[in-house]
Amino acid sequence: MKTWLITGCSSGFGQRLALASAQRGDRVIATARNVRSIGAMAEPFGGRMITLPLDVTDAAAAKAAVAKAVERFGGFDVLVNNAGYALFGAIEEGTPEEYRPMFDVNVFGLIETTRAALPVLRRSGGTIVNMSSGAGIEGRGGGGYYHAAKFAVEGISEALAGELKPFGVRVLIVEPGPFRTDFLGRSIMMAANEMPEYAASSRKHYRETSDGNQAGDPDKAITVILQAVDAEDPPLHLPLGPAAHAIAERKLAAFRRDIDAWRDITIATDFDQLRALYTRSI
Repeated sequence: MKTWLITGCSSGFGQRLALASAQRGDRVIATARNVRSIGAMAEPFGGRMITLPLDVTDAAAAKAAVAKAVERFGGFDVLVNNAGYALFGAIEEGTPEEYRPMFDVNVFGLIETTRAALPVLRRSGGTIVNMSSGAGIEGRGGGGYYHAAKFAVEGISEALAGELKPFGVRVLIVEPGPFRTDFLGRSIMMAANEMPEYAASSRKHYRETSDGNQAGDPDKAITVILQAVDAEDPPLHLPLGPAAHAIAERKLAAFRRDIDAWRDITIATDFDQLRALYTRSI
């Protein structure tokens, strides 16, 4: 039996993961900013699931949720940082009033919840599951702020993996492609200042036509996440679905092309050698 502390359980992967974990017999602390939205979730599971309010941008609330989890269950084995939302729009279109709150939830909220949970996890070992995205692997026009937030999640997670390995704490970065959750509906905010100059990179049409029609089955994704958490040697990176794998392969290939094309010049240590290489290149 595992004990899970999961953020962002009002919908999407967070809600499905909380239910799937409880249904297989695990104990779950399900949290949401508005706890009334998830109150009914716990009823079928008796005392194995509790629901708590948690606004991840509030460091004190994160500490309180962790303390309650310890009081009720003695601790937890798995922390899932799932709370988050997206801001779509070109970089020039976004405003601080739009993008700063998104970073507060997706990045700083993840940091505060993780910091609150680490004393518990370091004592007993366990797993941190950070929900990233295919958007955390490759940046594309029209979603720069969301890409930046998920790139930050990737970097934080990779650093955590090294820091926590001596304590037996594992880190799993989940990188889903498009799945049929309500992410494209309630979890996306569009920049209000639409500029015709960026119409070609706008994600507005994609959102309007793809919401509810994504190829990925979220229940299959949850099954894979559970298997990865249970594995003796889980991966650090877990791209989910064909689209996420295609993104990862494309990014790796593009990175390799850049490295190979400029290798001789970028690793040259002698100035005369560098000048010769530059002259030859032009």
